[in-house]
Order: sequence, then C-alpha cells, then structure tokens
Amino acid sequence: MSNLKMKEAALIYLDRSGGLQKFIDDCKYYNDSKQSYAVYRFNVLINPSDIVELDAELGNHILHQPLKAAQVFQSVCYIAVKTLSLIGQLQTETQINIVLKLTHLPPLPSYCLDLCEFPRDYTSQRFYTMQGIVIAMTTVTKYTQGARFLCSDEACPLSKGFQYIRVHVPGATESATVRNDFLCNLCSSSLQEDRKFRVLGDKQIVEIITAKSLHAFQGYCNNQPFRFQSLTVFLRDESVNKMNIGNEYKVIGIPTCVKTSQTAVCVEANSITFCIPKVPSGISDNFRCLLSLTSSSCWKFTAILANIFASQIVPPGTYNLLKLCLLMSLVQTSDRNKELENCLDILIVTSDTLLIDRLLNFSINLVPRGIRHSVSTEIFPTLSRNKYGTGAVSIQAGSALLAKGGICFIGDLASHKKDKLEQLQSAVESRSITVYISGKKFGDDVDQQMTFPVQCSFWSFLDMDSPSRRNIQKTNMLIGQMDCSLIPANLVESFALLINCNESSSCHPLLPTVQHTLKKAIDPEGLLYLASKQFTTEDFEKLLAFAKNLNVEFSLEAERMIHGYYLASRRIRTDSIYGSKLSASALKYLVSLSEAHARLNLRNKVLKEDVLIAALLFETSLTLKYGNLLSY
Repeated sequence: MSNLKMKEAALIYLDRSGGLQKFIDDCKYYNDSKQSYAVYRFNVLINPSDIVELDAELGNHILHQPLKAAQVFQSVCYIAVKTLSLIGQLQTETQINIVLKLTHLPPLPSYCLDLCEFPRDYTSQRFYTMQGIVIAMTTVTKYTQGARFLCSDEACPLSKGFQYIRVHVPGATESATVRNDFLCNLCSSSLQEDRKFRVLGDKQIVEIITAKSLHAFQGYCNNQPFRFQSLTVFLRDESVNKMNIGNEYKVIGIPTCVKTSQTAVCVEANSITFCIPKVPSGISDNFRCLLSLTSSSCWKFTAILANIFASQIVPPGTYNLLKLCLLMSLVQTSDRNKELENCLDILIVTSDTLLIDRLLNFSINLVPRGIRHSVSTEIFPTLSRNKYGTGAVSIQAGSALLAKGGICFIGDLASHKKDKLEQLQSAVESRSITVYISGKKFGDDVDQQMTFPVQCSFWSFLDMDSPSRRNIQKTNMLIGQMDCSLIPANLVESFALLINCNESSSCHPLLPTVQHTLKKAIDPEGLLYLASKQFTTEDFEKLLAFAKNLNVEFSLEAERMIHGYYLASRRIRTDSIYGSKLSASALKYLVSLSEAHARLNLRNKVLKEDVLIAALLFETSLTLKYGNLLSY
C-alpha cells in the first residue's frame, strides 16, 4: 500500500510539474525513430520542496534513497507507456532508465559535503551538495548506459526478449554494467551480450578543490601547516562539458567509492550550478569619509590610496607609482563568469627583488583569485594519463587557469626557461592557450587540441642585479630605455606596463625603508603607522571587491582624448624602416588603464582626468621600453 501511494504521488507530481508532458514528448521521439532500443533513458526534473509538500514519504525516498525512488518513477512511467501506447517497441519495465535530476537540496548541514571535512560519506548512496573550483578535467569518452543480455542456452526461454537489461547506476564502473560472467537465473547458463543493442553515453571526469585550498597557492602562511585533497566528479551525458577549468561550481551528486590503483572517494554528479559570488554592498566608513573629503579632485583619492597602500610591507609614501599600478590592476579583476578583456599585466624592473616580492605577494592576497606561481609547478595546462583507467587524457589547470578572473604572480621572469617564456608571450598576446593531445602518445586514433581562455593578469619582475645581466650589457641603449636584454623584447612589449623600481632614486629613499624593515623584524605584527590602523587590510579588500564590480562607461570627452593620444603617439613613434613601435594592443591598454582609474575612484563614468592618468602611466612605460622621444 505504501508503494502504491508513492506511485500515485509520483504521477500527480509529474502531471502538476509538466514532467508528464515532457515524458510523452520524449516517448514520441523514441517511437518515431522506429528503432528498437535496449534502454530508453528519461530525465525527470525534481523539486524536492514540492515533492515533500505533496508526499513526505516519496520526498524522503528521493533525498535519502534515490535509487529506490527512481524505481517508483520507473514503474509509473512504464504504466504510462503501456496505457497510452507511447512506445510500441518497449517490452519490459527494466528497459526504462529513469534519472532523477534535482533542482536543489535542503539548505541544511546534513546535506552538505564539506571538502575540508573527513571522513567523507560514500556508503549511504544519497544526494549531497558540494562546492569547489575545477583544477583538472579529462577529454570526453564513452561509457555504457545500458546493455541487453541473453541466455546462451537457446532452449532457455530467456534466450530471447528483453528480460536481462543492465543499466549504469551512480558509482558503478564499466565492468559492473558489462562483463562476461553473468549467469541466467533460470538455467544458470552464462549470459551473452547482444552488442547491437548496447547504448553508449558521454562521460567526463573533473577534479575540484574547495576555495579554501587557494591559500596554498597564494604564498599564504599563518604558521599552521595544512593539506588539501581534490575530489573527483564524474559527469555523464547532458552534464558533459558543463564545467570549465578555473570556475567554481555547486554540484549535487551521490558520493561513491571507486577502486583503482588506490581507493578514492568520488561523486556522481546529478546537477551543476555555476557559483556567482556576492557583490559587496559598500566600502568601510573610513574610506567613505576619505572619498567625501577628496571629492573636489579626480586624483586625490587614488593618490592617497597609493600612498598608504601596503603600509605593512613598505612605508607610506614609497613606491607610490608601483602601488597605484597594482591597485589599478587589482580592480580590473573579476569574480564573474565573463571574459576578462581588459587585463593589466605588469612587469617590474628592480634591484630590490625581496621587497618587491613581498609587496606583490601581499597584494595578490587581497583578491579571491590571486595565485603565486611556484617554480615546481606549471604556469599553463599540462597533460597526464587519467588515473581511473578510462582511456581519457587528464588536463591539469596550471597557475594561469587557476587564477581565472584574478592575478597570476609568476615571480622573476628570468628564472623561467625559453620555451616557457615563448608560451607566456603567446598567452599574453592572444589571451588563450592551446593544448595539443597526441593520439599516438595517449592511445587515441586522432590528435586533438583544446583551447582555453587565459583570463588573468600576469605580474612579474626582473632583477637588475642579476649576475647574468651583468654579463650581458646592451651598448645601443636609448635615453630613458631600460635594459631588459635577459628576456625577449617581444615579451617585454606584451606587458601593458613596464615599471622601474630603483631603490636609489629620489622616489624610493632608502632610510624609511631600512627603518621599516628593522621595526618589522622586531615586531612583525605591529602596526607602525597611523594609516595602517585607520585603513586595514580588510578595508582594502572590501574596497577592491566593490570597485571591481562597478560597471563603467566612457564619457564623450574621454573617448576623444584617448583616441587623440593614441593616434598622436603612434605617429610620433613611427619610422620609415621599422614602422610603428606602438603595439596593436596599445589602445586596449589605454582603455583598461582609464577604466581602472575610474573604478578605483569608485565612479561609473570614465572622465578625461582618468584618461590623463592612463596616458601618463602608459607614456612612462613606453619610455622604459623604447627610450625617450628625444632619442628618435
């Protein structure tokens, strides 16, 4: 009686939700094909809240015993097919494969699988929700959705028909669905698969990590060691290619235990949702007051921000140009799933690499996707064999794809090998990276290639006092031009901004920096300046999070000024032999700099004052790259 009541509730729900009409339409597709299938697969969209309100017992089955709940819907759908004569070729109930697709789970702790908590439940075979960032994915391969088996004894009545149907269930391996040791229940003879009725589907495997794990990639240290482990998610059929490397998703699925060379907890995905971060409602009171006090000028607010920024690392008033550029690059990051078109890549030439390293490392921790690249890892995606033995190739993210929508700090540029620098130049110029998959190497018939968008800004520096630099001195340097001969000139040109941070200059006096370093050595956690107390790191995090989500548009005056400067600069920097020294990306950099300054001022409109700052910064960078205009 209980089972009959649940079937009635299932039918009522399908009728009310529109699922019954969708089921009839799907049946019409199968019936019109005139082909006899071993398995007929149907997706049923389930809203747990509506189901529980309609029938608590059925709702409890869906949430805690989904395989049994699927059998209830299977029985209802079979009766509907036979009653309404929807599929003429259907013979048995086992030929119907029902996949319940949940819209959500109750927002309760018992339905959440925290990737930081152990042990992970993989025995209850029920739905959980989990959230994580994709760090690796495989190519798409095939798996067996369902298969038909026949008794090998021709005298047995089960040697015909569709009595032995096997379908994939969550957590099952390929051998659980198809193998050669099944026996007939009637005569105990071996079963043989009727291969022409095998139904194949698409399968993809991804690995996710919790967002908390990104601390391991940020140079983050709180004197407490920690470890993290990725979770494997199996995507099947319509879920394939729904996840992209670097994005964060919420996954509803059933945890299972898969035994390969080592036992691993995996999740059979049921539904996938892209995670949209919350936009902060505003900025701190101290910054709001500062913005009000400086409202008479379009430059005061950003100038003060640059002056007091990172006072935990360098004294206020030092490295202001660099700090302004870092802030502008940070507000050009994005937490949204959209193309990051206006990145601001920064290359710094310095003789104090330790201080610059600390400053950049401090800065990347202010945004969710600030990644510090480690020399022991790869910047761009790499290939490996899939550990689950599916024949698919696993693509590991690399630092650049992991920093999607943020900053990838790659350290000393000269420490990377030539082939990596060429790869970096290509990625910065095209904003994409292509991975070539050799069919011969990975056991496939054909070669493949996959292209991934590179949606992050790159930060790096060059050591002026590098021993190798002393041995290579350029003799034909122009006035104002920096010697960057350690790396290819084309790579230097691909960076939006080239910044000179020479500690011996008047802009970077040594005494305040030395005093700051000594005081920090004595009291590492101490706040040495009033600015550090008034404008905390958390205040800057809120400011950047609010500013980068502002939608900005250009005023007419700003548009005219930016195009006028671009055309004039291109004309001046053009000679009859080599053509224009201004790259094709120059206009894009100017637009990005202008937008960044407007955002940093918490404005929605780009003014001519923003373009003026953008032109000043860009002109300074051009001088360092190509020399002063007087040298032409």
